[in-house]
Amino acid sequence: MTILTTARLRLEPCADVHLDGLHALNADPEVMRYISGQAETREETQAMIDRVQARWTQFGYSWWTFIERDSGEIVGAGCLQNLRREMTPHSDPACPLELGWRLRRDRHGRGYASEAALAMGDWALATFQPLELLAVCEPANTASSNVMRRIGMRDRGLQRWYGKDMATFGISADEWRANADARKAAAAD
Repeated sequence: MTILTTARLRLEPCADVHLDGLHALNADPEVMRYISGQAETREETQAMIDRVQARWTQFGYSWWTFIERDSGEIVGAGCLQNLRREMTPHSDPACPLELGWRLRRDRHGRGYASEAALAMGDWALATFQPLELLAVCEPANTASSNVMRRIGMRDRGLQRWYGKDMATFGISADEWRANADARKAAAAD
């Protein structure tokens, strides 16, 4: 399992030691508004950690816990995962890779999502060499779609993922590499 670091964050694969912080994040109905639509119980967060650990073992990637380096606090979570359509199995190698994230409300607007997404995307491209990376969100989730734009992804319109019509953004591996400096400058804004 891979640990990533950025200027302000340490991204550690989700583990039992993160349960309290992840549960606080996932129990916030506003954080979960565009993800599942409801707050998670502690048991649901533990089940998520268990699933994530199994995916790290099976695929070599999954969800990270975002830890603020200065405070040591858990401030969010993010992923590299297979983006599944309604009937596509998780293990299907044709599944595109998706970047995703969520942050504590008191850390919104600080650029943490962009910073983490750039680190996850750089690692994904260097490690797995996909042709592209995608990200999706509920159409009303403008904060996430703004992050997608900041990291250089282009709007591909509404596409059906996870059984819903989702705002879909993507970037080719070549575009990601060619625009690395511009993406990092835009993400810092």
